[in-house]
Amino acid sequence: MEANFKMLGLPPPTEVKRPLPKAQLFKRFDWTPSQRERFDADVSRLDFVNWISPRTVPAIAVGNEVKEIFVVEVSLKSRDFDTKAISLLAKYIPQRIVYLLRFEEEAMLAVYHTKLFTTNWQLLTPNFQLLTIQGLNLDAVWVNIVNSIRSEQLEVNASQLTTNSSPLTDLTEQIKVDEERAKLERQITALERQMNATKQPRRKRELFVKLQKLKEKNNA
Repeated sequence: MEANFKMLGLPPPTEVKRPLPKAQLFKRFDWTPSQRERFDADVSRLDFVNWISPRTVPAIAVGNEVKEIFVVEVSLKSRDFDTKAISLLAKYIPQRIVYLLRFEEEAMLAVYHTKLFTTNWQLLTPNFQLLTIQGLNLDAVWVNIVNSIRSEQLEVNASQLTTNSSPLTDLTEQIKVDEERAKLERQITALERQMNATKQPRRKRELFVKLQKLKEKNNA
């Protein structure tokens, strides 16, 4: 099916159609044979499909760190792909990129900022998730794009996350905080299971004390 690039809701001047051959990537980047094989097994083709910059969206200024943002469409060979292949690609290409990952009639958005974030799979319909350009400069636009995509994994609204005026350093710090909180919640869940399975009263009390300390730290 021919890609409908307007489904992301981006302005027509941002639309481009430039292939990114896999052979070019393999030649340019020092990937190991196993990395190339894994990438080739998951990815059919890649294309630059949108370019967000002051030249294509004059109302947006360049940021202190972000000068342009690209959208790359990644045609996948399988819905059950290895996300490490996309993380590998993101680490080797220095530009700020939003990935439109497609398999047959479904797609998801992905973005890499210290780690890979993805949305859920959605059918390619007119109701497919829009990619909103929001912010006075490209730093703010990038922060909002990352937040809108990672909000699905955090199960909160993007409006509850970093605001338009927040710099990229704040976004990176917020991601670290979220990861630490998720780690604490996993530890709390594991301790609760362990405490419920323990029969010895003394051991149960020890686990209860540890559990309360973790909950206090998590609520701080």
